[in-house]
Amino acid sequence: MSPTPGDRVAILIPALNEERAIREVVLGALAVSARVIVIDDGSSDATAARIADLPVMLIRHPTPQGKGAGLRDGFRRALALGVDGVVTMDGDGQHLASDVPRLLAAARQYPQHIVIGARIRNREQQPPARRRANAVADWGISWGAGVAIADSQSGQRYYPRAVLALADLKAEDFVFEAALLITACRELGMGVVSVPIDSRYQPEFRRSHFRPVHDIARITWYTIKRILHYGHIFAAHRRATAQPPLVIDPPAHDAEALAEAR
Repeated sequence: MSPTPGDRVAILIPALNEERAIREVVLGALAVSARVIVIDDGSSDATAARIADLPVMLIRHPTPQGKGAGLRDGFRRALALGVDGVVTMDGDGQHLASDVPRLLAAARQYPQHIVIGARIRNREQQPPARRRANAVADWGISWGAGVAIADSQSGQRYYPRAVLALADLKAEDFVFEAALLITACRELGMGVVSVPIDSRYQPEFRRSHFRPVHDIARITWYTIKRILHYGHIFAAHRRATAQPPLVIDPPAHDAEALAEAR
């Protein structure tokens, strides 16, 4: 089934203390999909209250459990709904729902692929330390997956239904997103395609929950273990570096097409 906002595709938004941005993020998501799942990961602020009147499916954790747990619970809810895939977006406002149709267009063009909204426009917006950490992660995760990947750390992604079934992967927090890429490519035969989106690190965004040194170290250790687990170490590296990452830039649907899809 071709993924479009009306074809059983849900938008999944993990959120932790996002009271400043969450309402705008959710309203944008609702403009392109009637199925929006928000996971409030034990927020201590008014995150849930800010969207209480909106028609979303809200999952609340009593205490913070990390992004991996949020995505895992969201995947399970999406599978129960019978969706064909999900688009994930962070709750801090750095991702735009207006880019979702472009991700879905790429998914239609490249079935059996994870689609990443790659922050390769306006890269100067990225803090230098974050840019360096992302480059290291791209290199390592591409090796682990055996596929060249652009912006392996972006939280805006389209996951086909087959990937949602990987919800029980033993990986937590931000490592879970790396685990999904590596496992989907290695064990499900998935590819990865990236769609350019803007890098958005405006001062009004709350401080990122991602800790470049700590989290990249955890992701790197996980990736090393998976590379050793799968074997054929140098062959995997050759596959990951033989071709540049697959990047396409499909046009967004116009408003009338979106309305029809819904």
